[in-house]
Amino acid sequence: MELILKKDVEHLGFTDDVVTVKPGYGRNFLIPNGMAIMATPGAKKQLAETIKQRAHKEANNIKLAQEQSDKLNGLDVKIAAKTGDGDKLFGSVTTQDLADALAKQGVELDKKFITVAGGNIKRLGQYEATLRFHREVTTAFSFDVVGAKN
Repeated sequence: MELILKKDVEHLGFTDDVVTVKPGYGRNFLIPNGMAIMATPGAKKQLAETIKQRAHKEANNIKLAQEQSDKLNGLDVKIAAKTGDGDKLFGSVTTQDLADALAKQGVELDKKFITVAGGNIKRLGQYEATLRFHREVTTAFSFDVVGAKN
């Protein structure tokens, strides 16, 4: 089943992509939740026109995303967390914690666009995250998790 995505869908595609999915997934989840529409010939023509008109705006969006990404150069982020025995944390450090730390440094990014290898962080140390500012602008970013001073 061919669909045109109306929203970014994790592990499937970005807005205005034409994707092929299993009929049940499209009919029971994507279409009812407003994430996609059927890719009829008329809808594909309309999509082509929309993409053509949006090309200039898209170039500007990529430029803005690249500027946000460039702000990360030389940025040193340390996230303080309570620790127990050794380097084990009470709880964990999540993508929301990293998004908050970046916001304090002047880089605004939603937590859903941050991916930390291995998921939640449960130990002190240096970690690497992938930040997606735009579908074409992704950056690897390293940060430290340090023990909080009591």
